[in-house]
Amino acid sequence: MQAPFDVKGIRFGEGRPVICVPVVEREKDAVIQKIRILTEKKVQMIEWRADCFSGMDQPDQVRDILEGVRPYVHDTVMLFTIRTKQQGGNAVTYEKNILYLNQIAAKSGVIDLVDLEFFEATRPEREIRRLQRMGVRVIASHHDFQATPDERILRMLMDQMKQGGADIAKLAVMPQTPDDVLRIMKLTNDTRERYPGLPVVTMSMGGLGVISRVAGEAFGSCITFGADGEVSAPGQMQMDTLAGILDALHESMN
Repeated sequence: MQAPFDVKGIRFGEGRPVICVPVVEREKDAVIQKIRILTEKKVQMIEWRADCFSGMDQPDQVRDILEGVRPYVHDTVMLFTIRTKQQGGNAVTYEKNILYLNQIAAKSGVIDLVDLEFFEATRPEREIRRLQRMGVRVIASHHDFQATPDERILRMLMDQMKQGGADIAKLAVMPQTPDDVLRIMKLTNDTRERYPGLPVVTMSMGGLGVISRVAGEAFGSCITFGADGEVSAPGQMQMDTLAGILDALHESMN
């Protein structure tokens, strides 16, 4: 059963949202260097967006990067993500290749969480269980870079990811109106009330939705993504600015 949990002393599912910084470099040495720099800056969590890596289709190069960052990430939560083209990322490959790379990451001992695109997987529940048995937590995710679905569809998406057994359910959508932003924030709070043991991550992307990236403590989103330089999605704030806002909100709320 899902519940709030700790990874490397960082709490997911309660309190101030965890700031996750994506790494989107294309070359192996640049990926390793960026992760090293971020650990020196004491970031809480790093997402390696492996779909941005030019050697993603070469498993040995993925292994080399994981081994290369091992000395640096003892105290930093590591998330491994392959975002497909249809979900707003760069990966154009067969599902079996993505699942194989996810398993390499899960077995490495370097990665703490793996992102699984729930509705792109043929048998997502099986893959979630497989990865969990390998010792990682799983974020079931769905991204819509075109629109914000209506409330019934949003609820259905969240319900299915919850029922799939993931440790965290993530939903990112693109707003067309301010009402779209309000609906995703309401969904977040409603999900917290329906499934109090399920940590969730939600965001309304783009400039219009930026308020959703800082409101997680109030509405129930446990991770927010902040950039250190290049962004990985529209509407991302720079991590230092984001941290200052989250700290101010947390102090005022408590």
